[in-house]
Amino acid sequence: MQASAAAWEEKHFNPMPDTDDVVLPMPCEGSMVFRKVLIPLAGPLDDYPINIGQDSAEWGYVEQTRPAFIAGSFTSAKGEKSRYYLMAKYEMTQLQYRALTDETCPTPSNKLRLPEVSLSWLDALQATDKYNRWLRANAAAKLPKEDGAQGFLRLPTEIEWEYAARGGLQVGTAEFRDARYPMPEGLNAYEWFAGAQSSNGKLQLSGLLKANPLGLHDMLGNASEMMFEPFHLNKLDRQHGQAGGYVVRGGNYLTAEGELRTALREEEPYYNAEGPVTSKTTGMRLVLVSPTMTSRERVSSIESSWKKLGGDEPTGHAKDKGTVKALEDLAAKVDDQGLKDQLKTVENQLRASNQQQQEARDQAIRASLNLGAFLCTKMLDDGQYLDFLQKNYASNCKAGEEDPTCGMRKTKLDEQSTRLHKLSRYYASSLVESGSLYGKPLLEAQVPVLEGTLKANKNLKELMPYLRTHWANQAEFLKTQKIDTAAWLNSCKAVTL
Repeated sequence: MQASAAAWEEKHFNPMPDTDDVVLPMPCEGSMVFRKVLIPLAGPLDDYPINIGQDSAEWGYVEQTRPAFIAGSFTSAKGEKSRYYLMAKYEMTQLQYRALTDETCPTPSNKLRLPEVSLSWLDALQATDKYNRWLRANAAAKLPKEDGAQGFLRLPTEIEWEYAARGGLQVGTAEFRDARYPMPEGLNAYEWFAGAQSSNGKLQLSGLLKANPLGLHDMLGNASEMMFEPFHLNKLDRQHGQAGGYVVRGGNYLTAEGELRTALREEEPYYNAEGPVTSKTTGMRLVLVSPTMTSRERVSSIESSWKKLGGDEPTGHAKDKGTVKALEDLAAKVDDQGLKDQLKTVENQLRASNQQQQEARDQAIRASLNLGAFLCTKMLDDGQYLDFLQKNYASNCKAGEEDPTCGMRKTKLDEQSTRLHKLSRYYASSLVESGSLYGKPLLEAQVPVLEGTLKANKNLKELMPYLRTHWANQAEFLKTQKIDTAAWLNSCKAVTL
């Protein structure tokens, strides 16, 4: 393929630039832009629990809410206990697709910013393959690495796509479960859909509208996006066993406004009577990820983590080996292979049950820490307001020269004092219950996970100093077993942003 005369102007590949964009080169002096999608866990077998889908009496067999788990491919910067994968900021454009597939380089133009559609799933894989090969031959140093292994491009999985489409860590838990990510200026400002008030029945240029909370454009509407894995129907708590055609997500420019939602998923057959299936409404968006088993050292780390999954946790009693260990020891002493296999099956079932309970417990711990941080903000606000009322009362209601409003001022002062006292007691009760129920090792392990969640969310970053203050209070209680409500209140009042 011939090189173009000059590098593409940024408007042709990144019409809405952002400081956190990750840019990869392409053939023909082109570029593709990606965004980091953070996961607040760093261990080789750590994954983050989420819920995907949407409860619907009409579409439950396609979109039923179900639990899922997600993990990142690349390790974040040193000191940050998180991982991430990269998702293309825009749907692949005609310019980018032609740069990968045409014999001669296309001339960049605004018109070629339209998403590439009417391609088959196999076309998408072939274009992705060409891009991967080109990067390795011409820009290997630009590819991110994990544990020494180069990353690679592919279509996203449904969980990768939906997690990013919902806003990832940039939205709160309740917002993540909504049918659409937060759109303060209304759907028209963010996504293209059917009707004269939006797309008017036409495919639109990439990146004309506002991005979702992760900085990704056109995740819903404009062009539907094909997924890597085949389509499955849903059962009540899991996916059905039959694998069908490929999945397309997000809706498109012909999708009605009321139907545009993050959970929207449809099946397309790979082939029809004429050959590979294509659609004028379906395009593609790439993710950049890494292999899982990157080195012997990584495999060793995975093996070590695997052996600990669902294992017995310390009870404090030296003679208590735990049920899992007891089953393991018993199986080692049995000669009958059939019985040995049965004992191993029971052990694995117990480990799986333990793992589910431990994951649910860790979520509860993070919720408890989050509550403590939030209550700390309330104690700061209410405490400062009480200080203001006290100062105001003292300066206006001195003995012998009382202001006529002093009665009202005293009532407000007493009410606020009572309110703060109740809040402080609630904070103390929550802190003590959490410390008594979970203990320091379990609580401490979840602090960096919650910190990663807060740090990644621009709307929650301000909670970080309150979380640290709350954890300091929690740790002090765990060390001394002393309930000091006044000291905890003062520590929260002393927080500075």
